[in-house]
Amino acid sequence: MSFARRKLETENELYEYAVGALGRRMRSVAELKRLLRQRVAADTEIGQTLVDLVIRKLKDQGYLNDAKYAATYSAFRRDNEKFGRRRVSTDLKIKGVHSEVLEKAVNSVYSEVDEEKQAREYLQRKRVKKPKDQKQAARVFRQLMRAGFGAKTIFIILRKWDVEEDVLESFGNESTEH
Repeated sequence: MSFARRKLETENELYEYAVGALGRRMRSVAELKRLLRQRVAADTEIGQTLVDLVIRKLKDQGYLNDAKYAATYSAFRRDNEKFGRRRVSTDLKIKGVHSEVLEKAVNSVYSEVDEEKQAREYLQRKRVKKPKDQKQAARVFRQLMRAGFGAKTIFIILRKWDVEEDVLESFGNESTEH
């Protein structure tokens, strides 16, 4: 069942809605534009102009800044979720942050991070234990890949867990295919 939302017709109404949306959680410029376009007649020139005006006003007031957003998001995901740099970069791309902005933010946030230590913290956070067989080792490998860690780091961890070398070679083939 779909609820018909009232379309916002003035700049002030759209601005109030945007500030409320930003008050609930931080958003990238692209995310907020998508949200605002749903609330106006975006197919009209007036609706598009209203969205552009509100975005410009929010940027000028400092409420909307992709560089700050990317840095804050990266730091949060690194510290709380224990994700690797690749996962954070991918998530920011999906959220519509430009590649130069996200690269700069992710590089500064992850510059001092020891990837192996970060991966171990991720495994600890997820309560992943040392794999007992090849199937469990494969599961750990895929889980760390999804979390944004490089194959080199994953192999170091699995070697320290005494996973057999031929098993690691099969993972190496799998990681180069992706």
